[in-house]
Amino acid sequence: MSLVGFKARNHPQQAADPDVDDRAITPADFAPLAARFGFTVDAAATAHNARLPTYLTPADNALELPWAGRIWCNPPYSDIGPWVAKAWVEHRRGVELIVLLLPANRTEQKWWQRDIEPYRDRGLGLSVEFLPGRMRFLRNGATDIKPNERPPFGCLLAIWATAAVDPQGPHKQGVKP
Repeated sequence: MSLVGFKARNHPQQAADPDVDDRAITPADFAPLAARFGFTVDAAATAHNARLPTYLTPADNALELPWAGRIWCNPPYSDIGPWVAKAWVEHRRGVELIVLLLPANRTEQKWWQRDIEPYRDRGLGLSVEFLPGRMRFLRNGATDIKPNERPPFGCLLAIWATAAVDPQGPHKQGVKP
């Protein structure tokens, strides 16, 4: 078998596509995260998929605005690198908590190797939690998830927290939310 002429490509749920980039975490999956972290701003949302009353839309351009509060961010998966870089900028600026929901199958990509791997879980303000199973997402305009809409990857939380914030959240040690 020859690989001559082989052209790698993203799975359809990983490519730049407004319907895919506009995916929303379900309210049931978001609720325990919101309770644990006490988010105040959804940094990458649209009116129909925002999970918090305060949110930034593509028109607001969250990559250009300063962030404040306790940030939740489910970035467009077709271009994750700028969102990870922005999280570092805002963390260094003193934002107390930033949590990005990221696909767990991108650890070979440049943004992961440059901006996550050298720092994660080393006491430098960034921790990573791989989530069990495969999360389901609501497509743009959908109210339920149809069969075969589960993405072909698991997810993780990249958590930037200042020294004053416990990334485990307010729950008691050893007790999961």
